[in-house]
Amino acid sequence: METYTYAATFEPNGTPGGFVVTFEDVPEAITEGSNMAEAKEMAADALGVALLTYLELGRPLPEAKASGIMITPDPDVAAKLAVIQTFTESGMTQAELARLMGKDAKEIRRILDFNHATKLQALTKALAVMGKRLVVGLQAA
Repeated sequence: METYTYAATFEPNGTPGGFVVTFEDVPEAITEGSNMAEAKEMAADALGVALLTYLELGRPLPEAKASGIMITPDPDVAAKLAVIQTFTESGMTQAELARLMGKDAKEIRRILDFNHATKLQALTKALAVMGKRLVVGLQAA
């Protein structure tokens, strides 16, 4: 199961209570927050942007090897990552995905657009027609 979860390192940033956040496995994801809660929120955003950029550039997602505080992108971003990664690995064409989903080509382009917000229902349907199922979990913050 792919979770898009990576270990983050939180280091004081020189301001009282503030942190710089880095990811050993995703060096492009760097951010900071004025407190731990904000730093974690910003880390999830930075990680999501970096992972989407990997896929946009045609690069494979890095393997999660490091240990630390585990961070996952926001659920909508994780679902978008799952759709784009699954589509890329499937070898399917956009026209074929459109046919299977009963959508027009323009809607499929938006679903696969890295920068377009897509409703979760469309993302889960796209995954389903490609033989995948989105699983949602819950854990303490």
